[in-house]
Amino acid sequence: MKLRGLYAITDSQLLAGKFLSYVEAALEGGVTLLQYRDKSSDEARRLREAQALRDLCERYKTRLIINDDAELAARLNVGVHLGQTDGPLTPARALLGRQAIIGSTCHGQLELAEQAAKEGASYVAFGRFFNSNTKPGAPTCSLELLDQARSKLHLPICAIGGITLENAAPLVAHGVDLLAVVHGLFGAESTAEVTRRARAFNELFKS
Repeated sequence: MKLRGLYAITDSQLLAGKFLSYVEAALEGGVTLLQYRDKSSDEARRLREAQALRDLCERYKTRLIINDDAELAARLNVGVHLGQTDGPLTPARALLGRQAIIGSTCHGQLELAEQAAKEGASYVAFGRFFNSNTKPGAPTCSLELLDQARSKLHLPICAIGGITLENAAPLVAHGVDLLAVVHGLFGAESTAEVTRRARAFNELFKS
């Protein structure tokens, strides 16, 4: 499967009270990957929400990724996204099997991405590129980094961090395959607006 297009990431605070309706609205507009990101320790709720997302994703033929939790991903037979503090990817690959999508956070460092590729990552994520509500203190990345990554890496490249419809086009022009978006997609007044934004993000990949 080709990993290219919009990569929607959930945010439990932003989506409080409208979680499934907003996610479904995004899926309606087209989402390549959906990441369930929830930092709480309420495991019962996380399992319930992740199961609900998996069912939605199956309906819309979207691939679900769980943030930072390979065990939960294994339970649901979906993919996982791991940060640098989560250790090497190899155990997750062994746990989830060869077909699973496993992503790796590489911040602004090409060396980390090359290491992740060696360990069997399905895609690598660089960021942040712009000021981000989700991670305000993260260091910033440049378009030059994307050019270097494109020439050295032979796997999909994801950009994350403060991405909106207004600033995303140059990222795609510099070889990004996946645009990971939180507020730029879900920080909307209505489900119709979420769907409109999802479609508009996907259009950026067609030009």
